Amino acid sequence: GWLVVPDTLAAQLEKVIEYNFSCMFEPVQRAAAAALIHGEDHIKSERKKLTSNHHLLAKSLRSIEGVSVPDTGGAMYTFFKVDGQNDSVEFAKQLVNAVGLGLAPGSAFGTEGNGWLRWCHAVDKQKLTAGIERFSKYMGKR
Repeated sequence: GWLVVPDTLAAQLEKVIEYNFSCMFEPVQRAAAAALIHGEDHIKSERKKLTSNHHLLAKSLRSIEGVSVPDTGGAMYTFFKVDGQNDSVEFAKQLVNAVGLGLAPGSAFGTEGNGWLRWCHAVDKQKLTAGIERFSKYMGKR
């Protein structure tokens, strides 16, 4: 919906709205529920899958000429940069339109993220591999 208020109140209302209408990211909620229901063994198993997926994605991206992937750890996302791509929003749109790959533009996380993309690797390995193949093919055509 919409709310019309004086400029002087906008910043304060943004704070109220943030805590009333936003919540923890749904996959995080599901992970917490699974951890509570299934226990430590489930957590270890999922951590192993995430680590494996991260290594697969990072290694695959690094094998593509012009792609830079920093060393990271502990997240379900992999950040990377493609040489010559300075507008991460535009590049993300190109990937959606060309190969159906939805990646988050780094600029969504602050101005320093412009030119970077964020790829969530918290998916099953088949889906991740298919996405990597589509991205690699796209990069080969550039």
